[in-house]
Amino acid sequence: MVVADLMVSTVAVEKASSFAEDDGQFLLTPLQDGKKKKKRSSCHQTKCELVDYHSLPNFLKHNEFILNYYRSEWPLKQTILSIFSIHNETINVWTHLIGFFLFLSLTAFTVMMVPMDTTVSSPAPLHLANLTSTTNVSDPLNLHHHGLVTMSSLRQANLTNKIETDQARQITTRWPFYAYLCGAMFCLIMSSACHLLSCHSEHTCYVMLRLDYGGITALIVTSFYPLVYYSFMCDPFFQTLYISFITAFGIAAVLVSLVPVFETPEFRFVRAGLFVCMGLSGLLPIVHKVMMFGDRPEAVLTTGYEMVMGAFYVLGVLVYATRIPERWMPGKFDLAGHSHQLFHVLVIAGAYTHYLAGLVYLRWRDLEGC
Repeated sequence: MVVADLMVSTVAVEKASSFAEDDGQFLLTPLQDGKKKKKRSSCHQTKCELVDYHSLPNFLKHNEFILNYYRSEWPLKQTILSIFSIHNETINVWTHLIGFFLFLSLTAFTVMMVPMDTTVSSPAPLHLANLTSTTNVSDPLNLHHHGLVTMSSLRQANLTNKIETDQARQITTRWPFYAYLCGAMFCLIMSSACHLLSCHSEHTCYVMLRLDYGGITALIVTSFYPLVYYSFMCDPFFQTLYISFITAFGIAAVLVSLVPVFETPEFRFVRAGLFVCMGLSGLLPIVHKVMMFGDRPEAVLTTGYEMVMGAFYVLGVLVYATRIPERWMPGKFDLAGHSHQLFHVLVIAGAYTHYLAGLVYLRWRDLEGC
């Protein structure tokens, strides 16, 4: 319904020469071809208007195929309130904000799935206590009889203790899965905030882009944790090796993203390539897992989920880097349907697919342990 409303609003806005909200807070005035504002700030007095690409300062020029509906250096209050108005970042903001709440709900659901009490109470100690209090030690036959019963009770207690130990072992640690869920939520909320707030100032844009890149890195890195931890739960060497490698790779990626030139349009393919390489490095533990557990249905199913997840991510990066479809028809996808919006949807699809794989890992290790 939200998307449908936005599409209807888009048609109405495109047919009108100007649009103003009742309170006069926002003014939508797409510029005609050939008319360009010299003034970079698009706010004056109490009104903030949307401008075209050529009116933007350099730090906001990221996609020359999106021609109109830009916010430029708005005051912070108006920038925050623009989450409820229509501009070329509206869908970018809401797709990942909705995705954040989706994963918050999935996290709560996962927490409730954890077994709260798996211990089995044993009646053996009580039985033994009653036995000693009722036994007449002066009667040899009675003592022999109760001695046999005592040995039987001890065997029962040992068996019960073994069951308790086995069940305690089956409660697999959840931290790798929770780390992934936190990484996904951090990525989504930082992305949404970046698209909402970056138009405020050059400094804000710089900070928010770094947080956005950090969120992407966190999602990729933590995606490895359930895969590696649960696949190599019985092989600590490879478990530590793979987790250490991808964590170091992620830290290096964050450090590289701090370089100012990293955010420029000329480095679009470099950014995409860096994140793709991080994702493709996951092929090694996946192949290793299949070689070790290729006969297990859980390994086959999780690998299938991971391949689908990878396909979503790679397709999203390709759309992001090539800026399709807006490069084919500049100005036609300014409000809805441009590449970054498609990229957001594909990221959520990939992250949710990996969540399904994580549930399979937990069920596998809960049942069998190491």
